[in-house]
Amino acid sequence: MKHEPTPDPSVELTVIMPCLNEAETLETCIRKAQGFFSDFKIRGEVVIGDNGSTDGSQDIATRLGARVVNVPTRGYGAALHGATLAAHGQYVIMGDSDDSYDFTGLMPFLEKLREGFDLVMGNRFRGGIKPGAMPWKNRWIGNPILTGIGRLLFKCPASDFHCGLRGYSVDAYKRMDLRTTGMEFASEMVIKSTLMGLKIAEVPTTLSPDGRSRPPHLRPWRDGWRHLRFMLLYSPRWLFLYPGLLLMVLGLAVGAWLLPGQRQFGGVVLDIHTLLYASLSVLIGFQCVMFAVLAKVFAINEGLLPEDPRLTTMFKFVTLEIGLIAGTMLVLGGLYGSVAAVVSWNQVAYGALDPVKTLRTIIPASLFLMLGFETILASLFFSVLGLRIRRM
Repeated sequence: MKHEPTPDPSVELTVIMPCLNEAETLETCIRKAQGFFSDFKIRGEVVIGDNGSTDGSQDIATRLGARVVNVPTRGYGAALHGATLAAHGQYVIMGDSDDSYDFTGLMPFLEKLREGFDLVMGNRFRGGIKPGAMPWKNRWIGNPILTGIGRLLFKCPASDFHCGLRGYSVDAYKRMDLRTTGMEFASEMVIKSTLMGLKIAEVPTTLSPDGRSRPPHLRPWRDGWRHLRFMLLYSPRWLFLYPGLLLMVLGLAVGAWLLPGQRQFGGVVLDIHTLLYASLSVLIGFQCVMFAVLAKVFAINEGLLPEDPRLTTMFKFVTLEIGLIAGTMLVLGGLYGSVAAVVSWNQVAYGALDPVKTLRTIIPASLFLMLGFETILASLFFSVLGLRIRRM
């Protein structure tokens, strides 16, 4: 059975921190959060999502009055998810327990949450990054590029996509239905909030150097690639659909241009060899487009993406029968071209053929056959995946 956060009317705000052997800095972070509660008369609590610490972090948190939630599933996202499920507050603010974020400066986050925003993101670039707090490759390469890609792919309003200090309402968190357990958790939260049309705000925050003596758990290149991979997989349009449409348009244009005969482009003569690659471009592009829609339907069925009314509408008109008819027509077109090629072969008593002439018939015929069978198979698979969407 799925557990959900259960707000307690006596608690307004829960500050949560993921923890894996953070004994050096955990006490400082907890005391700062509790000091914030005291200074601003906030009804709050601190919850630690512990990932199996062996350095006594749990005892430190308990001694200071924080609640410790043991999260057996390893990972940044798993620890935060476990802590959120245990939260009693109406609002939750998450932040790392390495003393890099200022838990005494949470009021701008809480004010935005009180105004009705579902997700409040911190912005370290607007608030200030202290010397030594962020490696140069993260500050000038990783974060700007990943943030730019996130804003391009998902129209996300956040300007610091991966800031670890952020707040959200418990109600919004339930609707997000986050699934990832690792570092991708941060990206998934922003992406899903954007796709679902939740109200997102951004406030300045500061970033200080990591207070621990050991290296951080973060691995810039590995974790950066994981975030990028996740964003691309979460956007079938940019990963599959747009490249596929581009390949199809280019392939069709070049193929139609070369079908009547060879062409000269500058000082280069283009003939059946280019026509073959043009047909290959159409085929690969078609596969990409089909995969984009299949990936989108699968992601919705698995709860990774929110429902898309456009797909519901599509399945009302693009039925299995329509797909089978379209695929059959393409196959028949390919068979017609194949028969025409055999007839031309018969005209020379099944002897030697001029490949330059015959391939202008065989290449389009082969393309139609492949597209036809792929359309039939894709239609059958769409019908299986679309059963749940039609029910919804």
